[in-house]
Amino acid sequence: MAKFVFIVPPLTGHINPTLSLGTVLLERGHRVGWITLDKSLTDKLPLGGELLLIAYDENDQQKKEAEKYLDIITKKIVYGIDSVKFLYEEVLIPLNRHSYEGIATLLDQFMPDLVITDHQMFAGAMAAFNKNLPYATSVTAPAAIKVMDELPKVHEWEVLQITALQQEFGIHESKNLATSELLTLIFTSRDFFGEMALPDHFKFVGPVFNRRQVEIPFNWEAFHSISQPKILVSIGTTFDHEHKKSFFSKVIEAFAFENLHVVVVSDPNLFDEWPDNFTVQKQVPQVELLPYLAAVVCHAGHNTVCESLMHGLPLIVIPIAYDQSHVAGRVFRVGAGERLNFNRFKAKHLLEATNTILENPSYQEAAIKIKQSFINAGGNETAADLLENASREVIKTFIS
Repeated sequence: MAKFVFIVPPLTGHINPTLSLGTVLLERGHRVGWITLDKSLTDKLPLGGELLLIAYDENDQQKKEAEKYLDIITKKIVYGIDSVKFLYEEVLIPLNRHSYEGIATLLDQFMPDLVITDHQMFAGAMAAFNKNLPYATSVTAPAAIKVMDELPKVHEWEVLQITALQQEFGIHESKNLATSELLTLIFTSRDFFGEMALPDHFKFVGPVFNRRQVEIPFNWEAFHSISQPKILVSIGTTFDHEHKKSFFSKVIEAFAFENLHVVVVSDPNLFDEWPDNFTVQKQVPQVELLPYLAAVVCHAGHNTVCESLMHGLPLIVIPIAYDQSHVAGRVFRVGAGERLNFNRFKAKHLLEATNTILENPSYQEAAIKIKQSFINAGGNETAADLLENASREVIKTFIS
């Protein structure tokens, strides 16, 4: 039995893959913990999983600063390259700076055989390095790797931010520790990621989905009684600013009188009335819905896109910020969907694009091809094998 610990930021898209992977490790008899700032993770952990909460004194300024993470990221309106600058300067660097001490303390307590740190929680890599603990990296947003090839100047700037933080914690090596040289797991397939030369320790394991589904109320009887083709529209939980109302106004205008049923993930109170052919809920059982849908309209969040493609569904992708532009570009390049500009698209463009992907079978065929590449990559079991192998190699090296 080995001891593994995941270090995750308080974001669902980064946490969920680790819950599924952790479940496999637990089933194989290992001890598994999660280091996080997110108290709510207690209710989401698989049976046997251990919550290692980064805790500060209630009056500690570090705690107050670290907890701003989600609030800042949901309310700030940023696009494109500006969103990357904002993400590092206002979110990731402060988050990691304020989390380092708590992570280091919990590593001392748990004493893992292998640390698995999210690519955005590079404080985990720094703490592991300083304590001479082996670590792997989980890359839940593969654009973080692709940026090295597609936007080298942006990547160079990112590395400078990370290495400057490393120096604050007494690490004076010039190399960027954010991605492990032991094992870096990339949660997509090579086919969807695209061409790029990478070292052998970068492993494509396909998207990993959380096995444990939270029970979300939904009127399945009414849903199944609808004979119209059904689509899902969601821009995720990250964006909570006023642009959401503008976006869904266009969705209503596009689909209100069409022979479609539209499941919308949004606060029903956003508008006084929604069209009769809309089902609107703040949360929906998305994974369970996908088998019954004809297409998905989304913000190109990596998890939503991968879940849709895993069900062979074509997409309309409308990226807003962060890694979403890259994900949207990949959807378009592999032929699995159409892309619209969040700020410039009109209702007629959305309707035209939706009709295009529904009427042309090539989009679904491309989605099914990517689905197969995800399956071939191996998912949870392959990722767990790689982590076990890495742990064994480390132990073998230590003994010798």
